[in-house]
Amino acid sequence: MRPTLLLLVALLTSIAVAVPAAEPTRGSFSGAMETVYPDWFKPSFLDFEQEIAEAAAAGRRYLLFIHQEGCPYCNRMVEVNLAQKEIEQTMRQHLDVVELNMWGDREVVTVDGQAFTEKAFARALQVQFTPTMIFFDERGQVALRLNGYIPPAEFRVALDYVIGRKERELSYRDYVAQRAPVAAATALNRAPFFAPAPYDLAAARATGRPLAVFFEQADCPNCDTLHRDVLSAAETQAELAPFHAVQFDMWAQTPLVTPDGRATTARAWARELGVAYAPTVVLFAADGQEVIRSEAWFKAFHTASILAYVSSGGYRDQPSFQRFISARAEKLQEQGRDVDLWR
Repeated sequence: MRPTLLLLVALLTSIAVAVPAAEPTRGSFSGAMETVYPDWFKPSFLDFEQEIAEAAAAGRRYLLFIHQEGCPYCNRMVEVNLAQKEIEQTMRQHLDVVELNMWGDREVVTVDGQAFTEKAFARALQVQFTPTMIFFDERGQVALRLNGYIPPAEFRVALDYVIGRKERELSYRDYVAQRAPVAAATALNRAPFFAPAPYDLAAARATGRPLAVFFEQADCPNCDTLHRDVLSAAETQAELAPFHAVQFDMWAQTPLVTPDGRATTARAWARELGVAYAPTVVLFAADGQEVIRSEAWFKAFHTASILAYVSSGGYRDQPSFQRFISARAEKLQEQGRDVDLWR
């Protein structure tokens, strides 16, 4: 072989051929559930002043059920809670229930005469979770708001509170405490990622980390589920890692210092924050401002997404958590990861 040809062969074999990396296989998407809402829901023109007045005249109260398409938690509310005969009969007897799509375009007229589209109204109400259920009193004031799904036993307590007009006597938090007293002898579910006492959250804030405050209680089946099925998941633990996480018994006199430097107790701070459910997870940004809270029954994907909403700073650019979670699901699928809303 001639020298020039040998040189050409050597040159060609020394050149690395760039082969484009294969695109990752798109991850699957599952867990969305379509829901058929009960035919006993009230047909509505979404004129709240008129419809609340009609309900009041009949001795009933008005419930706005805010949902979205594909929402598995809305589906569970309908197919688990509302499918129970006692709950259905109670609601049909005492409530006018109206459904509203948080992304819909129907016109809504509020009690003070303002007109919105459904999606603009949901945005004005800062609806972050579905279902959101808003119970109105006879004057058109909010008697109780439930942000997200809660299981049947807790939902019955909420119905009793609203139907019994108990908001005139005491807060929902105090009503829940009366109906579900804490068994003091049973311990909380502990986890290694919770910071130990002393609980100086102002000092923790100085580290520049976001803060996750878990309010729980003893003898709490939903707390057990949170720890067993959600916080144990690798996805949840990965999203929780950036946080300074603390756990309090919401009824205990545990001393603490709040993120803004005030000395108080877990019980007093829970009351101040309006924590009425166990478990409730309140998430604070690094500057000490509350961003969002989880006060309903969520599975691992949604819990991890709530944590990511804060730790990633996504809340700064996207005030709608639902839009954030949709974008997050899309990004995960593009990376080849499966997304299951019901995991």
